[in-house]
Amino acid sequence: MSKGSNVPVPTSTLRVELGWRPGPGVPDADASALLLVNGKVRSDGDFVFYNQPAHTSGAVRHEGKRTADGQVTDALLVDLPRLEPVIEKVVLAASADGGSFGRVPGLYIRVLDARDGTEVARFDSADATVETAFVLGEFYRRQGAWKFRAVGQGYGSGLEGLATDYGITVDEPQHAAPPSPAARVQGPPPPVAPPVTVPPPVAPPVTMPPPQPPPANPWQPAAPPAPVRLTKVTLTKEAPSVSLSKQGGTSGALRVNLNWQVRKQFSGWGSKRGRAVAMHADLDLDLCALYELSDGRKGVVQALGNAFGALHQPPYIHLDGDDRTGAVDTGENLSINLDHKQDFRRILIFVTIYEGARSFADLHATVTLQPLNGAPIDFSLDECTVPSTVCALALISSNGSDLVVQREARYLVPERGVSPQRTIDHVYGWGMNWTPGRK
Repeated sequence: MSKGSNVPVPTSTLRVELGWRPGPGVPDADASALLLVNGKVRSDGDFVFYNQPAHTSGAVRHEGKRTADGQVTDALLVDLPRLEPVIEKVVLAASADGGSFGRVPGLYIRVLDARDGTEVARFDSADATVETAFVLGEFYRRQGAWKFRAVGQGYGSGLEGLATDYGITVDEPQHAAPPSPAARVQGPPPPVAPPVTVPPPVAPPVTMPPPQPPPANPWQPAAPPAPVRLTKVTLTKEAPSVSLSKQGGTSGALRVNLNWQVRKQFSGWGSKRGRAVAMHADLDLDLCALYELSDGRKGVVQALGNAFGALHQPPYIHLDGDDRTGAVDTGENLSINLDHKQDFRRILIFVTIYEGARSFADLHATVTLQPLNGAPIDFSLDECTVPSTVCALALISSNGSDLVVQREARYLVPERGVSPQRTIDHVYGWGMNWTPGRK
């Protein structure tokens, strides 16, 4: 498609892929969608992106990234029949992290029929320069049907500029001046209460009951929702660690999510390049955590042996369940209670292959750490080139007053007859005794 052109699309579930070629110095990019009525969002909930990955209607979902065949793609799923009738347009945008879109080679957007993968539309962007946010395309209603338009227009002010232009309330860490009215979805100001005159005390003193809050006023506008957080941290080899407190992660539950996709499927072992293969549809990965508490107690949280832990008592770590899909909205999840961060000395998050594969080769996985009150921290695993069945993901260590997250992304190869758990214990010096277990 050429810039500005449009094409009809089926009123069905569509997969939207933002793609580019990665390489040294190439910024990362993130796909997003805005659901519009009269050119604006109705509320901040109409913005779907990495910090808010699903619309409340379920019609739009951010599915996440994958790398295959020298391409990186970030995907959105748009279920057109589930969109509310009032929604007139779905803007499909992207933001660049670490540079401008002029440094992103091979940038494109394509629309696929989710039922069979048939390509419905594709637009290759070739004229980006200094933009750090880009509207690549949009779905719009026309006479009861849906069309896709190739847009190709950008913002030099990044995701914040794009979001505020469509009426999103953005949580800005610092404000030099109050934001302009166009930058927020605003309601009328709350009424100012008249001054209250307190009479002087009289003798004898009378003990009064505590004042009760006034009854709710049904005509009072509801308080606006919390503003959208646009910040996130992606850990890399060059910048592998981050302080949780600096990200706002000081309390509540820290959710650790692992999701994965199988790039290819093979039926044998080995190749001319000596890479370990043999991925199967019934792949079962287990997210686990070795912990050491400040009082010296050590242990493991894992599905094997039903050692799921506990969130509100030691070890203050809980495994939500045992997932076999690897889907972005599910995957394997651990929760860590940051209200007890003073009780942790160190936590090692790792993953093992329980069944369905002999190695992590041709597996693409992403780890996300989402504090309740802070910005998310994520990273992708490097490509595995050894016959590894256990991978150290992240090490969370106490420095006395804070917890620091260190990206590990370290594939380990157990010796013959040695379990993955014992292997990772030995490498990180946990010093535990291990016995066979089962699910």
